[in-house]
Amino acid sequence: MMSTFARDINALTAIAAREIMRLFKSPGAIIADMIFPMFFLGIMGGSLSQNMGDNMGYNFLQFVMIGMIVFNMFMGTTSGMTSLIAERDMNLTQELYVSPISRYTIILGKMIGTSFASLGSLLGVLIIALVMHIPFSGAQIFRLTLVIPVFCLVGASFGVFFIGFIQDSKVASMGALLICMPQMFLAGTIIPITNSTGIIAFLAKIMPLTYLTDLARGAFYWGGPVYNKVVLHSPLFNITVLAVFFLVFFTVGTIMFTKSEQNR
Repeated sequence: MMSTFARDINALTAIAAREIMRLFKSPGAIIADMIFPMFFLGIMGGSLSQNMGDNMGYNFLQFVMIGMIVFNMFMGTTSGMTSLIAERDMNLTQELYVSPISRYTIILGKMIGTSFASLGSLLGVLIIALVMHIPFSGAQIFRLTLVIPVFCLVGASFGVFFIGFIQDSKVASMGALLICMPQMFLAGTIIPITNSTGIIAFLAKIMPLTYLTDLARGAFYWGGPVYNKVVLHSPLFNITVLAVFFLVFFTVGTIMFTKSEQNR
């Protein structure tokens, strides 16, 4: 008889593969992932660079490029997890919830699959960066890819936490956008927050995207001359904070989501 561990691993793999296959069956989603950074990096980033980039002391478009990579993956995984509510309402996951599989396994499989699906946004940002002649080296991109799993896992756990308290599919879909977009402007994704004070600084400190973006820039600019100008905290500090965020979001979110399923 198959052990519980082997059964959970098989289930986790199947759920993750299902999410990846759904992406390939939805070319519109891939195109959207590539168009979204075109607006924020190409139009907004370009406009900000022309008006304030010269006084930064570093390549501002490069700064925004890194932020957009992190944000797209964070929002993609967060939104992907909120789809669990819609799938449940349409009884697309009924077999999973009645099967002898841990709820943690189901959610972790969904997180992994959604994370792979969000990689399309990385390609979109890099294409726009090449078109706009934003400089980056292979070593910088390699170091950035090493921390990509952190972006995805924290974003996915944030989505789990959100759907643990929101049970309406329409509210969950819209809410994912509403809880992600403010972070893009307040967490240093496209606008530097080095000199932020008061309520703006406080909000930045409690947003996971702040530490994800800072971790990404730390990896990208590691050993470079502008490292101290663009990186706020040490990589160890960022990893520690993000680990706490992940554990709290994943544990509390899964418990609350499971509880809501049992009460249906």
